[in-house]
Amino acid sequence: MMGDSGNLPRFMYFAVPLMVLCLLHKGEAIWLSLPPTGTKCVSEELHNNVVVLADYVVISDDHVHPTPTISARVTSPYGNTLHHKENVTHSQFAFTTTEAGNYLACFWADNPGGGSLSVNIDWKNGIAAKDWESVARKEKIEGVELELRKLEGAVEAIHENLIYLKTRESEMRSVSETTNARVAWFSIMSLGVCILASVLQILYLKQYFQKKKLI
Repeated sequence: MMGDSGNLPRFMYFAVPLMVLCLLHKGEAIWLSLPPTGTKCVSEELHNNVVVLADYVVISDDHVHPTPTISARVTSPYGNTLHHKENVTHSQFAFTTTEAGNYLACFWADNPGGGSLSVNIDWKNGIAAKDWESVARKEKIEGVELELRKLEGAVEAIHENLIYLKTRESEMRSVSETTNARVAWFSIMSLGVCILASVLQILYLKQYFQKKKLI
């Protein structure tokens, strides 16, 4: 066993820890510049049963007071509204996904003629959105034991992501195979129609030339 592991590339030793660390810190700080008119959106592709937690706050680029307000709407892949706020300078939303696909968060200024605005969005999902302080208090764990629980959660999240990716790959392969089969049948039918048209054309021309006594 030791002899085989010595032949492994060095990066293999760091692959799993790096994936775990990425999942533990999977929170994104996003800055959006809102135009005076129109809407800006951000999206993320998520699978089922993922916890999402986000805070957003408006910052006026012109430093005007009071801070201009915005409206926000978060929708699921099938168009269901998960969060909708109007005339706010800051708010938050939280939900657990029930549909796999792209979740869309859109923001727009309430006053179209106002100045330039920026929105700071702190978006967390999966294990990064879990309240580990509450877990530690509830289960009375701390230090190394708490970190091990975080790593355990990260490994479970990796496993779920791999299953999701495998399912998506299987679905896309199935769609691709179905499409290829349909294209093949369409090509065969098109070729058959072309051959039939050519035969009919030859028979027609032969009959025509025979009537004209050209052959």
